[in-house]
Amino acid sequence: MNTLRLFREFLRVSIMTELAYRVNFVVQLFQSLLELATALGGLAVIFSFTNNLGGWRPDEVLALLGIYFLLGGVIGLVIQPGMAQLIDSVRDGTLDFTLTKPEDAQLLVSASRVEIWKFIDIALGIGVLTYALIQLSEHLSGWQVAAFAGMLLAGATIIYSFWLMLATLSFWFVRVENILEIFQSMYEAGRWPISLYPGWLRFLLTFIVPVAFATTVPAEALTGRLTWQTLLGAGLLAVAMLVASRIFWKIGLRRYSGASA
Repeated sequence: MNTLRLFREFLRVSIMTELAYRVNFVVQLFQSLLELATALGGLAVIFSFTNNLGGWRPDEVLALLGIYFLLGGVIGLVIQPGMAQLIDSVRDGTLDFTLTKPEDAQLLVSASRVEIWKFIDIALGIGVLTYALIQLSEHLSGWQVAAFAGMLLAGATIIYSFWLMLATLSFWFVRVENILEIFQSMYEAGRWPISLYPGWLRFLLTFIVPVAFATTVPAEALTGRLTWQTLLGAGLLAVAMLVASRIFWKIGLRRYSGASA
């Protein structure tokens, strides 16, 4: 409840701030619609020559695209801006102000910035995913829907933990923004089924940069491709990375000397 209360307050402040620059809404809307139109156009071209893509039917790839936009919107809404602000605050010493507050510092840095216009990407993702689910409804079971919800939560947890660990590197290194940009570029590979890529890239996008767990694995749950091994592995990885990121955060805090150093 405390977490939700804090996020609500940060969201309220962000809305008040962003409404002063309403042109940003138009820019974000145009950018998001253009990206979606480009992605849908690419799918239309590909499936005009084939009925499946690596064994994935058009409606299944469309569901994957919806998940990609949905989770990408969540990343842009709160994860990316919070981690970027953490890096800046470590560099200039303003993290002191966060550490002196009574709430948990990790919670504060994770939710202190909310890019409200990214709700557009979330809405577009939900819209595309809903349309795909309607097309897939004949093949969906209650188990698949439950597995999808669980894998979506696990994927979001894995991505958040990974971003937190990358941002925590700022306690040791002066500039780590480029690492975050590299991840964002690699996340774009998640709009396609991970099985399409060569073996070395599948390994990279699964075990080094866990993009596959964010997009392909939830889509596999909807399309009946998810195995018990993957389900269990994703759940355990989410818990392990959440715990590891918390420990890494605590270790990083011990290295922080503050603005007075």
